[in-house]
Amino acid sequence: MALTLSGLLVTGMLAAQPAAAADPAGYQNVRINEVTSSGNDTVELYNTGSTAVSISGWKMSDDSFSAQSFSPSSGTIPAGGFVTFNSPKGLGDSDKLVIYTSGGTVVDRVEWAADKAKPAMARCGGDGTGAWVTAASSSTFGAANASGCPSSIPAASRIRINEVTSDGSDTVELYNGGTSAVSVGTWKYVDNDTSHSAVSVSSSSPSASSIPAGGYVTFNSTIGLGDNDSVFLLDSSGNTIDSVTWTTGAAKPSDERCANGTGWFQTAATATLGSANSCSGSTGGGTPTGQLLGGGGSLTSGCTPEAPSGTGSTPTGTTAWPGGLDVTIADNVCAFTTSTGPEGRDVSGLAFDPSNPSVLWAAKNKNWLYKLVKSNGKWIPDATWSATGKQIRFTGGSGEPDSEGLTVGSNGHIYVTSERDNTNNTVPKDTILEFDPASTATTLTPVHQWDMTSQFPQLNTGSKDDANLGFEGVGYVPDSWLTANGWVDPLTGAAYNPANYPLHGSGLFFAGLEYDGSLHVYGLNSDGTFTTFGTIATGKASVMDVTYDAGTQRLVATCDNTCGETHTFMKINASGAIVPDVTYTNPAVMPTDNLEGFAIAPTSTCVSGFREAVWSDDGIYGFGSASTSYGHALYSGTFPC
Repeated sequence: MALTLSGLLVTGMLAAQPAAAADPAGYQNVRINEVTSSGNDTVELYNTGSTAVSISGWKMSDDSFSAQSFSPSSGTIPAGGFVTFNSPKGLGDSDKLVIYTSGGTVVDRVEWAADKAKPAMARCGGDGTGAWVTAASSSTFGAANASGCPSSIPAASRIRINEVTSDGSDTVELYNGGTSAVSVGTWKYVDNDTSHSAVSVSSSSPSASSIPAGGYVTFNSTIGLGDNDSVFLLDSSGNTIDSVTWTTGAAKPSDERCANGTGWFQTAATATLGSANSCSGSTGGGTPTGQLLGGGGSLTSGCTPEAPSGTGSTPTGTTAWPGGLDVTIADNVCAFTTSTGPEGRDVSGLAFDPSNPSVLWAAKNKNWLYKLVKSNGKWIPDATWSATGKQIRFTGGSGEPDSEGLTVGSNGHIYVTSERDNTNNTVPKDTILEFDPASTATTLTPVHQWDMTSQFPQLNTGSKDDANLGFEGVGYVPDSWLTANGWVDPLTGAAYNPANYPLHGSGLFFAGLEYDGSLHVYGLNSDGTFTTFGTIATGKASVMDVTYDAGTQRLVATCDNTCGETHTFMKINASGAIVPDVTYTNPAVMPTDNLEGFAIAPTSTCVSGFREAVWSDDGIYGFGSASTSYGHALYSGTFPC
């Protein structure tokens, strides 16, 4: 996966992006993703990159015939897209498939033993990068492979190429991500030179015969590895286990998987052969995607990113991110510097405008609100609203709200949570403030303000740290979802009836408390009063953002690195209670930072089954100093429709 600045790639499928010109040089992002030798002899190619790739004039061969032209379903593979074709010469039970560019450069290859491609052989655990296994059910040509994958990947398929160098030592590191040792003594490897024969791992130096569970094996390639090269790992039957392709310089000092054993490849700052990858990469150029590519500007004066704090482990029972594995940096460097926050950090809550999904609202902790629009793949301030954001105040124009979360109500107004007044930051002030975005004022004051501070005496200790553990996120939830799913009103013990609360509008507001990860439900009344509907447990230690997603019909509670960068999707169960349904991690390529904001675009924006997801980095730290993500607040990826 790649991560880039100013919309440079954290390679990926950006569902809401305009189509880009086909990139004939982007062949290194194209991977064989599925193949069958069941009679129709179909091949699927997948583009792991962020730019469409032209495959005009490309050819294929197997283990017996020379390169032949083929007729693909499309002459261009879109970013994150698929192309299929039938082999012009047929594929056998035990065969090999090699894909070439029109100039004869090897793009990708895969080998299989008897019947391994029946009904199909597919990459499982990630389109374009997963382990090759025989599909458990029917083929999934032209679509993601997940539904055709077996429930568990065989032990041998958990061996991954984990690091590779092309700096003269030409070393390959293998990692065993399984729970038992795997014999590799008869396994072989080969580069992308089709004139080279595969060489056994055991005949290389040092000789290797087995990889312990969670362990490593390294060996030096006897066939040499150069720039713009590949390594293909084959088991004793000739089945392709794993592969990696890289560009000029990307494997110097090394190309490594980040996260170790599972993630995408990036150029390493230093080689870590025989041990866990440091993932201290800089610019890169390898595929199967996952590079930190290019540069994106330098820090402006006074812009000082803040390293993440409070990192905790990912809870058990979480599920891998269901959308695209790639993520793109989606803002300009140091884009959110203000008079009250010249260091540029502290971007927190995010929310798409449901009436205009081309607008993304963002809250900066130091009392600023931004209306963002897309420009050249980046979210930038809407100059017609304010090119520098608008400062917000408490009622009467006083104070500096520590604005953390925001949501859009049914009236189109922006509702912002504040956990304290930054001019008196040792005292909690847990409030929800309503702002009219149609106001032409440069500084906004609330239409209404609701103060719930007295409900949280545990935060009023005289400590600024405790005062900073209040309302971190808020989500507006329509009454229609609550009634359609039979939510039981905790105040009456009966099915929720909105008519019982005539001043609350057409929905309730769910505020997330950072202190303990609970959700607090309110009806915000037009007379400035509010109704408290009690507390909901999310199962998380903290909540940093809250959003209602109509596409999944779920309420989403997001936690940053405190909870392992996870999103808990909550449903209404058969008893009428709101409970956790499934928890997803972030895409593996993303940094482990204080990613406090999260928003999913409406399904009206869907392209090829995906829509945009956006994260905000409260500390704009990225992967640290000198990385391409340093100084950026927004990341853009995809989520299923």
